[in-house]
Amino acid sequence: MSKTILVTGAGRGLGRTLAERLSARGDTVIAHARSAEALAGVPHAKALVADLADPASLAEAVAGLGVDRLDALVHNAGVLNVSPVAEETLEVWQRTMAVNVVSVAELTRLLLPSLRAARGHVFFLNSGAGLNTAPRLASYSASKHALKAIADALRAEEQANGLRVTSFYPSHFDTDMQRGLRDQYDSDYDPSRAMSQETVASTILTVLDAPADMVVNELRTEPPNPLPIRPRG
Repeated sequence: MSKTILVTGAGRGLGRTLAERLSARGDTVIAHARSAEALAGVPHAKALVADLADPASLAEAVAGLGVDRLDALVHNAGVLNVSPVAEETLEVWQRTMAVNVVSVAELTRLLLPSLRAARGHVFFLNSGAGLNTAPRLASYSASKHALKAIADALRAEEQANGLRVTSFYPSHFDTDMQRGLRDQYDSDYDPSRAMSQETVASTILTVLDAPADMVVNELRTEPPNPLPIRPRG
């Protein structure tokens, strides 16, 4: 049976891969991006065009979708900056929290009636940084720790309504964000020692397709031999 699934950050990377995989198997994809242009070539039935840095804009955007039932909401979009606490700017802190935390909570709140109607699934793409932090990752890691808290609270609150809630903590998979992180650390990167986007997308689909009598609450994955993040030379 086909599902209706909303994927944030569907314009590129893992989000785009998910939109392609879901559409190819017959699901109805609602693709989110910051602009309509970003969704060019991305298969989708409806578009949610909104800037997650502006959480207050989400209510109007969601109302325009007219979605009564939603089988899954995949929180994939996110931003990352590498900087020590002593140098991280207020602007970066505010943007990181707006995109990675506040908009996630607000989008979930707005879509809960539709998710409850379908006894749906809220899927949070977290990070290893959501469990353990590292130097120069304070803002990103803080946002991902907050994301875990949202997921844990939502799971406890919505179990009686039949919602399934998953936090996924993949480590070292091949994305522009991972490459950018390595560049900011002046660290080498070897995609052959990272999980592929296809592997991560397949894992997400498997979790979303779990039988109705089971939910994967948390999942951690990593490649067999990840390349450590360390300065070149």
